[in-house]
Amino acid sequence: MKNINYVINGVLAVAVVILFVMQFSGKKEASVATSFAAEDSTSLFPIAYVNVDSLLQNYNYAKDLNEIIVKKQEDYRASINQEMNNLNSEAQDFQRKLENNAFLTTERVTQERNRLGKKEQDLRERAAKMEQELSLEQMKLNEQLRDTIVAQLTIFNKDKGYQIIFSNTMGDNILLANPAYDITAELLALLNKNYSSGK
Repeated sequence: MKNINYVINGVLAVAVVILFVMQFSGKKEASVATSFAAEDSTSLFPIAYVNVDSLLQNYNYAKDLNEIIVKKQEDYRASINQEMNNLNSEAQDFQRKLENNAFLTTERVTQERNRLGKKEQDLRERAAKMEQELSLEQMKLNEQLRDTIVAQLTIFNKDKGYQIIFSNTMGDNILLANPAYDITAELLALLNKNYSSGK
């Protein structure tokens, strides 16, 4: 009970001091509230956020990197599909010869079956290796893109003086924010300008 009294007395004392300062400093409560509301909120809290989804959709460098990966994936799939079609044709040919007794010995049948099995296994291994290489290359390009954005953001922030810049991806990190803190468009303009000028 005594602790509650101390807390209430402390709050009242602080309120009296604030009122005393406001009265004798010549500022009225209304003018203080007005000046606070009129001041830019981003200068009060030097923070900002970037909508990463929008940035990646509109950043020309990100688009170019994405096109590189998509082209490599398409080339890889076309190559693998062509080889799978060739293998299927060979397997059908083998089956047709088997049904027509075109092989002279069972040893020859076994050799051909083993050859086709090995070819299929090699193709699957090569496909898995190419998938892994594509995945590693995509990770490398993503790191390159992230490093570029962070480097440009560091330069961008020298003039702005933000203490914290958040990333917002699909509303995951920031559920609600004043749009004044969104610097995506400004950063995107700088990124595209620097990318087109070859910096």
